[in-house]
Amino acid sequence: MPRIADTVTTADGSCPVTLHTPDGEGPWPGIVMYPDAGGARETFAAMADKLAGYGYAVLVPDVYYRDGDWAPFTMATVFEDQAERNRLFGMISKVTPEFMAADASAFFDYLAARPEVRGATFGTTGYCMGGRTSLIVAGRVPDRVAAAMSFHGGGLAADDPGSPHRLADAMLAPVYVGAAQNDPSFTTEAGETLDKALTAAGVEHTIEWYSASHGFAVPDNAPYDEPAARRHWAAMESFFGSHLH
Repeated sequence: MPRIADTVTTADGSCPVTLHTPDGEGPWPGIVMYPDAGGARETFAAMADKLAGYGYAVLVPDVYYRDGDWAPFTMATVFEDQAERNRLFGMISKVTPEFMAADASAFFDYLAARPEVRGATFGTTGYCMGGRTSLIVAGRVPDRVAAAMSFHGGGLAADDPGSPHRLADAMLAPVYVGAAQNDPSFTTEAGETLDKALTAAGVEHTIEWYSASHGFAVPDNAPYDEPAARRHWAAMESFFGSHLH
């Protein structure tokens, strides 16, 4: 799949991105794929290539660009290495809902200006913290989002004021949540809270539970689960196929 490395100008600087497109002639619908806590890396470039193969132009942003030229994390050990864990959570804490929304607007403007991309609204998908970002963007930049997906996203119905479920009334896009059954960051109780909020707001949505642990869809995560990952690819193909044109 063709892959372009570029930068997107935001209010806070230049965000490195990769744009992944199918072979052949476009234009195609655009999707922003938000990485997990480990940030943009080759694993996500490969995943974006796969999603592009379904017929989309897929943008993967470096959500930590405000930290400059940051050193990559080793996903197999980052949560056991206290210094690396502290560095990771320090970076995560800087990616606020306000920054997510502002950056998303810049990403959507970039996609809209690309000759490979068609349409004025876009899909969003993400993993772990990126799954939360996907839904926050759907609530904070609703007129630009045509379909929003989240896989093993954490904090989707949390007590904090930035929780995505509090944005349900603003959401216009259909929402799909692929949740891990073994995930303290999104419990069945949180799933019920999110479902009730989306239902009350009249948001078309699906919440499905995968027999897997948090991190199941990302190949370099220790809890990666191949059957669950295959199911998530089928869900993306179906959901985006129904809502992005």
